[in-house]
Amino acid sequence: MSNTLPDPKARLLDAALDHVPFDGWSEATFAAAISDCDMDPTMARAICPRGAVDLAVAYHKRGDALMLERLAEAPLKGMRFRDKIATALRFRLEAVSDKEVVRRGSALFALPQYAAEGAKLIWDTADAIWTALGDTSEDVNWYTKRATLSAVYTASVLYWLGDTSDEHAATRAFVDRRINEVMQVEKLKAQVRESPTLSRLMAGPNWLLSRVKAPVRPPKADLPGSWTSPRR
Repeated sequence: MSNTLPDPKARLLDAALDHVPFDGWSEATFAAAISDCDMDPTMARAICPRGAVDLAVAYHKRGDALMLERLAEAPLKGMRFRDKIATALRFRLEAVSDKEVVRRGSALFALPQYAAEGAKLIWDTADAIWTALGDTSEDVNWYTKRATLSAVYTASVLYWLGDTSDEHAATRAFVDRRINEVMQVEKLKAQVRESPTLSRLMAGPNWLLSRVKAPVRPPKADLPGSWTSPRR
C-alpha cells in the first residue's frame, strides 16, 4: 500500500472544479472546496493565501504540465516546426476539463489586480512550449518568440471558447492560420537580413537588439536543499 498522500492543493483544486462553473474562482468556490475536502480552513488558507485565485493559477499550471507530458510522448520527429507548435497548442487546449472553468479564469485574470499575473501565466505557457521544442535562442529572439506565441495562444483560447465545430476543427484551422501569419513575418525578417540595402539600413537597430540577451536560467538541480550562488 502506498503511503503517499495526495497534494493538499491538488485536492482543493479538484474539489473547486465542481463549483467554478457556477460561482467562478471566488471565495464561495474556495469555501465549498474546503468543505468538500473536509480540510481545516486555516490549513487551506496557508496553502492558498489568496483563496480561489491561487487555485486558478494552479489550474493553469496543471494544464501546462499535462501539455508537456503529451509533448514528451508525441512523435514529433520529422514534423515541420509550425506543425510542432500547432500540436503543442492543441495539447494545451485539450488539457482543459471544462470550457466554463477557463471562461471564468479569463474573467478573473482580466481584472486589473490580476491582469499582470494572467499575462505572466500565458507567457510561461509560451515559454514552456518553446523550451520543450528545443529553442536555444539567447538574444532578442528569445523574447519575440515567446511574445508572438503568447499572442497566438491568447487568440486561440478566445476562439476555442466559442467554437462549436466537431472536435474543434475550426479552432485547429484558426491556429494554423495564425501560425502561418507568424511564419510570414519570420520570412520577411529573413529577407531583410539577406538584402544588402535593407540590412545596411537595419544595421543600427540590429546592433542595439543584439545587446539584448535571454535571461539566465539557473541549472536544474534534483537534489533537495540545493543552492545556486547569485550572479554578481
